[in-house]
Amino acid sequence: MKHIASFITASRIVGAFILLFVEPLSTLFFAVYIFCCISDVIDGYVARKTHTASKFGEILDSIADFMLIAVMLVVFIPLLAWEQWMLYWIGAIAAMRFTSLAVGFAKFRTFAFLHTFGNKATGIACACFPIFYQLSGLRVTALIVCVVASFSAFEELLINIGAKKLNRNQKSIFENGSGQ
Repeated sequence: MKHIASFITASRIVGAFILLFVEPLSTLFFAVYIFCCISDVIDGYVARKTHTASKFGEILDSIADFMLIAVMLVVFIPLLAWEQWMLYWIGAIAAMRFTSLAVGFAKFRTFAFLHTFGNKATGIACACFPIFYQLSGLRVTALIVCVVASFSAFEELLINIGAKKLNRNQKSIFENGSGQ
């Protein structure tokens, strides 16, 4: 029971890896993808309810989120007819995320993945990507996801630049403690 939340999180990493070998947008793809998304929702809940939340679990959760998003990019970038502005925007978001990680690593000697509301919104937007794509097409979906991801990446970068102490659970740049 002590490690169940971490097991749920680790299962998302395995699920993301499986998605690399499943036909994109197939029934099996959606089943594994939905499993990954559900695991993202319940791992933190289970950790809090069982009083087993830990720094390791927070880091593992961030790694699992990162892996799932990276796999989605690997799967969908070659598959879809992306317009150039979309690819540039995705590249800019990735550059901002890596800059934020570099700043956090330089300041705190660890990867400073944060659990902000903006990052949660980005996770939801990314999780809904295949569904939005099926309903609205690529242009609308890319616009929605890129706007949300841009704001959260910029916010995380500002938090990491301004923070004196790492607080992985800071909810927003407006929360007290961003400079502590």
